Amino acid sequence: MNLLRYRDPEGQVRYAAEGEDGTLRVVLGAPFGEIEVTDEPARVAEWLAPIEPPAVWGVGLNYRTHAEEAGLPVPEHPVVFAKGVNAVVGPGAPILLPRTLRSDEVDYEGELAVVVGRACKNVTAAEALDYVLGYTCANDVSARDWQIARGGSQWSRGKSFDTFCPLGPTLALRDAIPDPQALTLRTRLNGEVVQETGTADMIFSVAEIVAFLSGSTTLLPGTVVLTGTPLGVGMARKPPRWLRPGDVVEVEIEGVGTLTNPVLEEPVTFNVER
Repeated sequence: MNLLRYRDPEGQVRYAAEGEDGTLRVVLGAPFGEIEVTDEPARVAEWLAPIEPPAVWGVGLNYRTHAEEAGLPVPEHPVVFAKGVNAVVGPGAPILLPRTLRSDEVDYEGELAVVVGRACKNVTAAEALDYVLGYTCANDVSARDWQIARGGSQWSRGKSFDTFCPLGPTLALRDAIPDPQALTLRTRLNGEVVQETGTADMIFSVAEIVAFLSGSTTLLPGTVVLTGTPLGVGMARKPPRWLRPGDVVEVEIEGVGTLTNPVLEEPVTFNVER
């Protein structure tokens, strides 16, 4: 089953399930309880990210082809960074290019995202998928200048600007994705395919990532884990292809859907103390 999170005309945040006929029905108990699909049609005023996570963890250099294009060795352990929850937005929401703390080197990164379903700590890779609630599409948007040169190689600064973590459109529950290492991931920029790779190319599998992150660390329900991006990022192109106002980025994963976000400039605002 695939769940969609939305705000109805009265402002309530709800979940819906899509039927075989394309109709959307309100779901009760989602996402962590016993899920009941009702007969009530979903009235959607705004689509939201499929989860409101307590934490977002990212894994870098997790596709062999991406490590090669970056000119970096295959890591011995997952390369982990934190991404601010403030960065999460839903399908259709704009990616805002930072203008107050300016970046002119903003990049796309299509990724498979994992949503943790129940608290886990010190789990093994053999049991890790039992703790997964489901999967969604992600765009690990990255300001490369702040990620690398200006940020002193502290990745979180360049990856945690507002709107830098689009998620959606659906939460594909674990049973709908029997093997997360057998999916095709595709990213399009203005309709052109710029990334297309199978998740089998991951250096560390979803199960290995969840097990590693849970080592001596509690992963709370709803935690989102970004599992890395494949070959084809804008930074590696010659010349580099940075995101520009008016661009549209789509991240498509079979069985999950297509996450679409336009690109705009951040409105420049200032806080004034009174």
